[in-house]
Order: sequence, then C-alpha cells, then structure tokens
Amino acid sequence: MNVLKQIRDQFASALDSYTDDAPQFAGMIKPAGDPKFGDYQANCAMPLGKQIGKNPRELAAELVAAVELDELCETPEVAGPGFINLRLRDEWLVAAVNGLINDERLGVEPVAEPRNYVVDFSAPNVAKPMHVGHLRSTVIGDALYRILKFLGHRVVGDNHIGDWGTQFGMIIYGYKHFLDESDYEEAPVAELARLYRLVNQLSDYHAAAAELPQLRRTLAERDADYASAKSEADANDKKTKKRLKKLAKQVEGLGDQINAAEKKIAAVDNEPDLKALADAHPDIAAAARGETAKLHAGDAENRRLWEQFIPQCLEALQTIYDRLEIHFDHSLGESFYQPLLADVVADLQDKGIARESEAAICVFIEGVDAPFIVRKTDGAFTYATTDLATVKFRIEEFDADAIIYVVDARQGDHFKLLFETVRQWEFSDVELQHVSFGTILGDDGRPFKTRSGDSVGLESLLDEAIAKAYAIVSENDDAKPNGAELNEGERRRIAEIVGLGGIKYADLRHNRESDYVFSWDKMLATTGDTATYMQYAYARVCGILRRAEVDRVALRQTGALIQLSHESERQLILALLRFPEVLAQAAAEYRPNFLTEYLFKTAGVFSTFYEHCPVAKAETDELRDSRLLLCDLTARVIARGLELLGIHTSERM
Repeated sequence: MNVLKQIRDQFASALDSYTDDAPQFAGMIKPAGDPKFGDYQANCAMPLGKQIGKNPRELAAELVAAVELDELCETPEVAGPGFINLRLRDEWLVAAVNGLINDERLGVEPVAEPRNYVVDFSAPNVAKPMHVGHLRSTVIGDALYRILKFLGHRVVGDNHIGDWGTQFGMIIYGYKHFLDESDYEEAPVAELARLYRLVNQLSDYHAAAAELPQLRRTLAERDADYASAKSEADANDKKTKKRLKKLAKQVEGLGDQINAAEKKIAAVDNEPDLKALADAHPDIAAAARGETAKLHAGDAENRRLWEQFIPQCLEALQTIYDRLEIHFDHSLGESFYQPLLADVVADLQDKGIARESEAAICVFIEGVDAPFIVRKTDGAFTYATTDLATVKFRIEEFDADAIIYVVDARQGDHFKLLFETVRQWEFSDVELQHVSFGTILGDDGRPFKTRSGDSVGLESLLDEAIAKAYAIVSENDDAKPNGAELNEGERRRIAEIVGLGGIKYADLRHNRESDYVFSWDKMLATTGDTATYMQYAYARVCGILRRAEVDRVALRQTGALIQLSHESERQLILALLRFPEVLAQAAAEYRPNFLTEYLFKTAGVFSTFYEHCPVAKAETDELRDSRLLLCDLTARVIARGLELLGIHTSERM
C-alpha cells in the first residue's frame, strides 16, 4: 500500500489531458516538509502552467476538481501561486494502519511487474586481503539486493571477483623467487599478499628510478617557461595570466610526481635487503607480466599455482563475507569468462562495431576521443572484453532486465564506454546502471589509510568496531539505574551487532555519490543518525512493551485496534504508512540513504509520540492497547528497515 503512488497515479490521470509527460509531473508530488501544509504537496501546476501557457493557480484548481481522491484525502487546498496541499483523511489513516497489525510485510506489496535484476557488487581481487576500499561496494550492493528482493523482484547477486588479472603474474613471480615457506604454510593468503606487495614495490622502484630524470628535466623546462612568461612586459593581461596559471599547475603536478617517485626510491634504497632484491631483479615488472601471459596461455606450472592459490584466497574472502552476513548467488570471476572473449571480439567485428586501429581492436564511440580497446596489440584481451562477455552472459543466462554495477565513481568513464558499446551491440533493451559512490576519507581529507600509509584491512576494521562497541555496551549496561542487565555472553553478542551495524549504517546513511570522513565517535554514537541510536531506539520500544508485560504476538491477535486521539499519534501513523513508498524510492534511485533517513525520522516521531501519549498508563484499556500496538508496529518497521540494510537488532541493550 504505497500511499504516494496512489496519489501520483490519480494525478497522472488528471494530468493526461494537459501533457504527454503526465508521470513526470505527477512525480513532483512529495511528502510535505511541514505538517501545516498537509501530508503531501503537489507542486506540478507551476512548471506545467509555464509550459502550456496557463495560469498555475487556475491549473491547480482544475487539477483539484479533476483528481479523484475523495476516499483518501480531505478536500485538497490550493495555496500560493499554485501549490496543492493534500491531507489524508483520519478515518482512512486509522483503517490503513490497522491493516498493518498482522501484516508481516508492513504494507509493502510485491511489485505488480517483477524484473530480473543482476546486482554486481563487492568484486575484490582475490589474491589480496579485503580492505576498507571494498566496504562501500559491498554494503551498498547488499542493501540494494535486499531491498529489490523484498519488493518482489527476481534478483541475482553476482560477485565479479578479480581472479585472472595481472596481480596473479606478480604473485606467481613472487612465489617462485621470494616465498617464505613457513609463513605460507601458516597463513597462505597473508604470504601471497606480502609477495604481491613486494613485487609491486620493486616494480614501482625501477619505474620511478627510470622516469625520475625525465620528470626533473620536464620540471626544469616548465619552471623556465613560467619564469619567462612572468617576466613578459604585459604579464597582467588575461591571456598571460591564463598561461601562468596553466604553467603553475603543471609545475605543481610535476613536483608531486617527483616527490612520489623519490619516496618510492628512498623506501627501497634505505632498506639494504630490499635494495639487494631490487638490484637482483632489474626487470621484475616485465618478468611478472610474462608470468601473467604464461598463465593465460595455459602454462602447466602457472596454472597449477593459480589453482592452488584460488581456493585459499576465496576462503579468506568468505570469512569476511560471513562476518558481514553478505550473500552472493554467484561469484563468477574474470577467469570464468576467458573462454568467451575471442567470440565477443569476433562478433563485434562481424557487426562492424569494432575495428582494427594500430594493430589493436577497438570500439570508437562518437564524441569520445579514447577508444574502447577490446584486444590489445599483443593479442591480449582487456577488462573491457571481459565486461562485455559478462553482460552477454547475464542477459542470456539470467534473463537480466537490469544490470546494476555498484562500483566507485572513478570508473565512470569506463562504464559510459561499456554501456554505449552494449547499446550498439544486440542488447539495447537491458537497463545498465553504474551505481557510483565516493571515497571513505580520513581526518586529513585523503583516502582512509593506516598511519604507515597502507590501506586499512577490512578484517581489522571489523575487529576494532566490535571492541569499541563492547566498551559502549558495557558502559551503558553498567549505568542502568537498577544495575546491569546483561551477562558477558549477551554483551559480546550485542557488541557484534552494534559494531558491525555501525560500520554498515555509517556508510549507507550518506548520499552514495559523496565522500565521507570515517569517524569512530560518530559511527558508534548513541545519539544522532547512527545504527547504534537506531538499535537503542528499537530496544527502547521493546522495553516499553516488556515492562507492560505484553506478549506482542498475542496482542496482535486480540482484535484490539489502533485509535487516533492525539496529533502525535497521527504523525506516527503517517510515518509508519510511508514505509512502502520509501522502499520504492530507494529502489528506483538505487539509494539506501533514503531508507536510513526515513528510519531516523521515524524514530524521532516515535519519541515525540511517547513524550505526549502515555502508553502503559493510558486513560482507558482500549487506548492502552492502541498505543501498545503502535509501539509494536514501530519496532517492527525499524527492525525490518535495518534488516534490509543488513543490520541486526536486539530487544535488550
């Protein structure tokens, strides 16, 4: 029972006689920002009036006369230059909320026309431990998977793991030359990660040493250009200022590149053991690429090592997913698609979509300078080729209507080229969406790192979250007026719920396209828009029912009904009835933060209700049962909403 959809559908019918874009204008109907303007507000008359050359207020009056909302709303009010204020009938609200008492779905009806979604999320490289950079894709993707599925869509969660790329050549090279056998036997994935980092560091060292002289020469040239431009007689004219600004930016950028190169060189030169390895392996980058090429060509030894590494790496990933309770229907990595790539390129060529350019095979997109390379000059395939094969497979095997890629914003250009290539291919009907997201930052405004500059490991992050949550849970329990209520086992269980929930919620509550600063204090705060606050809000409502000695399931079966006797009751009822429309909005725009915002506001509305409306000491038994039912319904909405975000609750905290 999506109230907003009902209102929009009725307005769309009334708008049909004025415009061919009726759904677009009906979509401008929103919940009112202030109760004094009603429950919903339609602002469509003003832009439509301007478009068709009609007085907006007169148009609003005509729409009010035409729309059929008598059973749902009181008489709509036209205000100001053409606002339409809508207030739901109290009797309708009461009937609707009583319909939720025994409704396990809380008014959320399955969609009339289910779609087949593929949600591509998480997608780590399997040979390296997961770090904080994997968090956003994982939790955003999981929330969208849960929401879409709850709404009744058929959803496939696919973890497109990186199990075939250049990192394996680096690991194989490291395994053959630098392996610590005892460390590998004790912790194979940690040792493989060390080998990867070592080969990468040595490769970067040689690359930095090779490019540093040219960088310095280029910097000297730009410095000279800048000095010359600055000394020109007419240095204040716009053209010269623009050139100076451009040169200054180039000088700054070159300086940053030189500093980065010098740090890479110093990190090795200052460590005798590393320097000895670097000197002994001067062509390590090319050699590692060679190991990758041998793997892809079917070399028996490299294939054996790859098959040895993969299960160990997948097991380590699964440990993290199990802790976070993240589920995938498939984990089809890059290696799965390798047998399909040659056919993809051939098909693109046969259809005239791809053509040869400087010995590579490329797709050229109108308006884009860079080609979409599907086969390199050496005959190797690319990520683009794999992604195209993945799209084709998902459409043919999963019958996908929509493929959702939950990948950070830096990959935006890649997805634009991918989607346009797919449209030119034979799959123009499928919806392709890049659900982009920003970066997790540290206090310094840079990507969140450890003090040593390494990426923060996800496993250690989870451990620290739970440890901090345990301290909070214990402190709050010890401070209870009648003494602590939780035993040690309960404290540990709740600390895990709070810690993991805090990490997920802190990520999901932000507009996914924005960067955000990681803060333990904000993440685990018991006040404000946090999972901890929401979890305590749920436990608080459960505590009200527990102290009233009410069996919640039995209460729903007594035949008692919810009444409306106070404005704060009305606002709470209205908030609870909006649950379906918020889920629909979150799914339509692929934004879980709509759900977190709704839950936080609903918890606030409940607090106002509880402040003004006695529950256990209500004036009559009927009113007491009514308010207990509202408490129960609030708890169920909060719990279900958090569940759809992958977050647990506890009735005692």
